[in-house]
Amino acid sequence: MGIDDVWPLFALEIRTPRLTLRPIRDEDLPALAVAALQGIHDADRMPFGVPWTDAAPEEIPRNLAMYQWSLRQVSPENWSIAFGVHVDGALVGVQDLSARGFADRRTVGSGSWLTTSAQGRGFGTEMRAGLLLFAFDVLGAEWAESSAASWNERSLAVSRSLGYEPNGVTRVAPRPGEPVDEVRVRLDRRRFRRPDWRATVHGADAALAQLGIAGPG
Repeated sequence: MGIDDVWPLFALEIRTPRLTLRPIRDEDLPALAVAALQGIHDADRMPFGVPWTDAAPEEIPRNLAMYQWSLRQVSPENWSIAFGVHVDGALVGVQDLSARGFADRRTVGSGSWLTTSAQGRGFGTEMRAGLLLFAFDVLGAEWAESSAASWNERSLAVSRSLGYEPNGVTRVAPRPGEPVDEVRVRLDRRRFRRPDWRATVHGADAALAQLGIAGPG
């Protein structure tokens, strides 16, 4: 018996033309920490709802590990999967997929980050598109939601390019004393602007069984 038999989500893999997305394992944590420590965003602006990149550099590897371990509490009611994003074998970022009450809501949420050296190459759009193909065509999702700070035009542009539409604005303060508008967006599967390529998914059946999802039927 292998670890994939114990935790079937580890066998899940999504391949796009340039990227491989697979759930983060313990052996990925050192590379994940290196990617994060190489830099993700300008220090004067915080793109995350939880300002985890503000931690001292020596604390970030341990914090990342604890967060990844916390995601392994999954159930049909609530689950979250952090896919490591790999380019030519190197881990360069994370693409999250999550859901609450998926059986009734058929809605997924997403968030992501890329190390600085991987930005500006179209990977952000490609990894989100691959995730949406998986969510809509394999999981049977009907809606996808996301959000970004109003100043984060790069993230919002990715959402627009894939067909997301505005879904309200709220006020948040990831850093004390630095409130910003958070723009929420929502995508109907029928309005998804599909890429001109297909994603290849491995290990889906066992992963769906672990999450208690029947899929699109």
